[in-house]
Amino acid sequence: MTTDQSETARTGTDVVLEARGVTKHFPLRRTARDLLARERRSVHAVDDVSLRLRRGTVTALVGESGSGKSTVARLLAQLHPLTSGEIRLGGTPTVAGRGRSFRRYVRRVQLIFQDPFASLNPVHTVRYHLTRALKIHGRAGSGQEELERALTDLLNRVQLTPAHQYLDKFPHELSGGQRQRVAIARALGADPQVLLADEPVSMLDVSIRLGVLNLLRDLKERLHLAILYITHDIASARYFADTTLVMYAGRIVEGGDSETVTQRPAHPYTQLLIASAPDPDRVAAEADREETGTGEPPSLIAPPAGCRFHPRCPKAMERCRTELPPRFDLADGQWAACWLYEGQGVRSYGNEDAGAKPYGTEGTAAREASR
Repeated sequence: MTTDQSETARTGTDVVLEARGVTKHFPLRRTARDLLARERRSVHAVDDVSLRLRRGTVTALVGESGSGKSTVARLLAQLHPLTSGEIRLGGTPTVAGRGRSFRRYVRRVQLIFQDPFASLNPVHTVRYHLTRALKIHGRAGSGQEELERALTDLLNRVQLTPAHQYLDKFPHELSGGQRQRVAIARALGADPQVLLADEPVSMLDVSIRLGVLNLLRDLKERLHLAILYITHDIASARYFADTTLVMYAGRIVEGGDSETVTQRPAHPYTQLLIASAPDPDRVAAEADREETGTGEPPSLIAPPAGCRFHPRCPKAMERCRTELPPRFDLADGQWAACWLYEGQGVRSYGNEDAGAKPYGTEGTAAREASR
C-alpha cells in the first residue's frame, strides 16, 4: 500500500485538498481622502469560498472574468496568505509559509498557469525546465542515465514524443499547445496529487484545446489526480469536469454535477452564462427566450449588499437587495445560493462540496420554474 493509499484508508476519504470559508481581501493604497475619513478600503476578491478536490475527479470553477477564480487557485497554491478561512491538505489544516514547508506543500499541489509562454523562461530549454523541477523535488535520480529516463518519462506522459526532439528546444521553438504540455510536464515533475489548472486552454488555438483537455483527463485517470479546472467556458466544463461550481463577484453561487448544472441551471447567473454561450442548435425565437440579465459585474471594492447578482438579475426581489442568500440544496446533489428556492430546497450552511448527497426532489419544481 502506498503512502497516499494509507492516508486515504486512515482518514476514510478521498478528499485531498479542501478550502473552508476561504476569504481574500486585497487592501488598497490609502488616499488622503481615506486618511481623513479613517477608512481602509480593500478589494473583496474572494469571500467565504468552500470546496473539496477529490482523487480521480475534475472540479470546474466557472465564471466570467474578474469573478475571483484565479485568486482561488493562487490561494489553494498558497501563493497568497488568507484573510480568513482554512485550507486542509489530506485532512490537516495547512499553512505552507516559505522555505521547506512550502516545498513540501507544492510537492503535492501544483499550479498550471494560463499562459505557457509567460510561465516558461524563454532563455532556457525544455531540458532545463524539467531538470530543475525534478531536482527541486528529489526525483532526478542518482546519475545522468536516471535523469535522462526521468526526462523522457515526463515528455512521454504529456505525449511529446520522441522526447529527444523536444528536450533541447527553447519555448519560442514550440507551438502553444506544445508549450502548455511542457508546463504540465514540469508540474508532473513533483509527482503531485492535485493539479490547479488556471484556464489551461484559453491561450491556445481552438483546434488544439481538445487535445490538451483530453491529456489532462488521461493524466487524471492514470495518476488518480484531483484537478481544479478554472474556466470561463461553461461548455468545456460540461465536457471535462465531473462537478461544476459557478462563481460570481467573489462568491460561489451554484454547484453540482456538471451535466445537471449545465443542462438545468438553477441560479439566474448560471442561466445567464448558459444563454451567453453560442449554440447552433438554439432555435427558440428571440421573443420566447427568457430574460437572463444584463449589465456589468459590480465593483469588488464596494460590493452590493445582499446577493451580489441582484443589480443584474431579472428575478431580483426586495430581499435580494438586503440579505445574503444561504445555500439551498436541491435535487441530485445540486445547490444554489438564491432566495428563489427558499421553502423549496433544503437550507444548508455547511462546507459540503458540489458532490454532496441528494436531499430528495424538493428543488425540481423550483428549477423548472426558473427556466
